[in-house]
Amino acid sequence: MPLSRGFHGRPRRPEVDPSRVPPGQYVTNDFPVLSAGPTPRTPLDQWSFTVQGAVDGGAKTWTWEELNALPQETFTVDIHCVTKWSKLGTTWTGVSVDTLLEDVATTAEYVSVYADGGYTTNVPLEDLMDGKAWVAHTFEGEPLEPAHGGPARLVVPHLYFWKSAKWVRGLDLTIDDEPGFWELAGYHNYGDPWREQRYWSD
Repeated sequence: MPLSRGFHGRPRRPEVDPSRVPPGQYVTNDFPVLSAGPTPRTPLDQWSFTVQGAVDGGAKTWTWEELNALPQETFTVDIHCVTKWSKLGTTWTGVSVDTLLEDVATTAEYVSVYADGGYTTNVPLEDLMDGKAWVAHTFEGEPLEPAHGGPARLVVPHLYFWKSAKWVRGLDLTIDDEPGFWELAGYHNYGDPWREQRYWSD
């Protein structure tokens, strides 16, 4: 039976468990791309990842091949962007930050995460440990696209996604908290989506 305009109803939204969606967020099946500058494209033979700063015994660096030779983990998590979209059940593969810090002795309590393009973001060290963060290079079984932070990005799913730095190149362990790019621009210093910590005033 032909239907008149206005009788087609609303598009169906994906069925989601509301307990997985922080306040103020909506669920999308897309993967929006939000960047503050041009997309870096570092050749893999020139790529490295370094843990430096307040590290006893000096910095530790891995090449792309060395990073991929470390124990790999595949994990499925929900991610939440400060611009209010959430994407549920995303699957990544990468190296746990626990593995990268396994032999690192430090008195640092904070980390300044740095990336190609000059981007930095700050995270308490404890928020990157105990299975809470990874350096991921694979998304949904495919190499991570440059637009989404490839060849590798940090994934810290319990914080707003700007803390999951795209094009990550290292962790600078620091004694004092050092706000990064978006934090200095007025975004919240910690960024817990379940407490809607979007801006400094939240």
